[in-house]
Amino acid sequence: MLLFVFLLVDALLSAHKNQQKLQVAHAQLQQYALQVEGQAALQERNRIAREIHDSLGHSLTAQTILLENVLLFWEQDTDQAKSYLVKAKDSAYQVLKDVSRSVSTLRDAPQPHKPLQTAIPDLVNKVCQATPMTPSYEINVTTRLSNELNLAAYRIVQEALTNVVKHAQATQLFVKLSTKPQSLYLQVLDNGKGFDPSKNTTGFGLRGMKERAIALGGTCQIWSSPGSGCRISVILPLPQSLSPLLGPQPVGHPTERLSKNLAEKSD
Repeated sequence: MLLFVFLLVDALLSAHKNQQKLQVAHAQLQQYALQVEGQAALQERNRIAREIHDSLGHSLTAQTILLENVLLFWEQDTDQAKSYLVKAKDSAYQVLKDVSRSVSTLRDAPQPHKPLQTAIPDLVNKVCQATPMTPSYEINVTTRLSNELNLAAYRIVQEALTNVVKHAQATQLFVKLSTKPQSLYLQVLDNGKGFDPSKNTTGFGLRGMKERAIALGGTCQIWSSPGSGCRISVILPLPQSLSPLLGPQPVGHPTERLSKNLAEKSD
């Protein structure tokens, strides 16, 4: 009887300890769930912040340049000033569309972008048309890319071009995209005034480019120094399931002199 009572008490104590452990584990699980939820919310806020910065920042920069050109030609060439003013108006409409699209990301996933083979040349030409820069590009994408990769690569190039227009005072620009069996390679080079990357720690654009690359398991490196232009190099891994494209691929029209000069920087 004493042995039975001893075993019963021991079983009750063990059950009580297990219940306490279960309560502690449940509390920890709730805490972890809150942490995961908070982390997910933070990541989503960062994603939306990047979207707003990359799209609106790019559009507003282009609009500012157009308005500056209007003021520049206002008295000298009214027809040219008027054409820039019309483009600025169109840019304002584009800003409104970007705002609407950025707000919609709070509820919906981003819409797939058009293929990089056509999107990047359009972007380069559009950005440089109101600047003194001579643009060139080389596109050799031989693999079907996911919507996520398309959007990330496009936004990285867009932010890089926006930085060049805003800060570099460059006259030449070269953008290169190519795919290898396992990676997408992206480069943006300019011959502008350059900067010291170690001292540029507050720029949201540069940080956003790196965050986009890291989020997809890739890398983003920036080489620059005062007076030596800038080179941005991004490598994004490709999923193994992506298949090659069929048929001939569109090729960019790199300016020979620009290609030669800037390619030396990338070696």
